[in-house]
This record gives sequence, structure tokens and C-alpha cells, in this order.
Amino acid sequence: MEELYKENAELVYHFLLSKCRNADLAEDLTQETFLQAIKSIGRYNGACKISVWLCQIAKHLLYQHWEKHKINIPLEEADWVPSEGTEVERQVLAREELLDVLDRLHKLPVNMREVVYLRASVGLSFKEIGRIMGESENWARVNFFRAKELLKKERKGDQV
Repeated sequence: MEELYKENAELVYHFLLSKCRNADLAEDLTQETFLQAIKSIGRYNGACKISVWLCQIAKHLLYQHWEKHKINIPLEEADWVPSEGTEVERQVLAREELLDVLDRLHKLPVNMREVVYLRASVGLSFKEIGRIMGESENWARVNFFRAKELLKKERKGDQV
């Protein structure tokens, strides 16, 4: 649980801070989020990333705080649709996904990493990548395909 806290506390804190704009409250609710997570870890079913689950707990705690203290929910929160998430949630989760992909990409063998970078970031064709790397177009295609498969396999392994 300590590792879970280290990996997600900052994310949960910033999520709460973006919603309530009160650093002290965000800090208190971050702590409470992890206490609630410990109590209900058995209900975590893995249907979403653990960080998403923690942010859902945090959001519910914030709403309970507002209700308990008779604080009106800010207008931008009143239109919030749980299934879609807020823009801040989407941005935080998108950034986390990007960091996760970049971390996985960094672990690939150097040639595969270069091929993926040149294809995905720079937008080069396989023929251009092959020429740059001193290999054939087919070599670039195969390495790109294998890199994608390794990334998919590693991702599926994390979700099990």
C-alpha cells in the first residue's frame, strides 16, 4: 500500500486541488482517499486503472465534504457526468497514459525504440526509416510491428 501511495498521491492531490482550489482541503482529502482505499481494496475489480479508482474515491469524498458543510457545488461541477469524466480528469489520465507508454517504449531494445520514434513522432515512412537505420524497408516494418506487439503484450500483462 505504501508503494501505491507513493505512485498515486501526487496525482490524487492535484486532481482534488483542481476541483476544490484549496490546498489544505486537497491534502486532507488525499489522505482520506488512501484510508478509504485501504478499507475497500477488496472491491477494486481491476476494471479501470488503480489511479482512476483512487480519483473516483477522492471525488466522492470531496462531494461528501461539500454536502456535509453545505457548500454549493461549483457550477462547472454541477454539469459533471460521471461516465465521461471532467476535462481535468481526462487531462490527468491522458498524461498518465502517455508517461506509461513512454516508460514502456524506453524499455524496448534500441533499434525498435528508434523505429517507433521515427515512425510515430517524426512521421517517416518505413522506407525512410530503413534508409536512416541502414536497413531495408521490410526490416523497419518488422521492427515496428514487433515493438507494437511487445508493448501490447506488456500492457495486457499489467492488467491481469
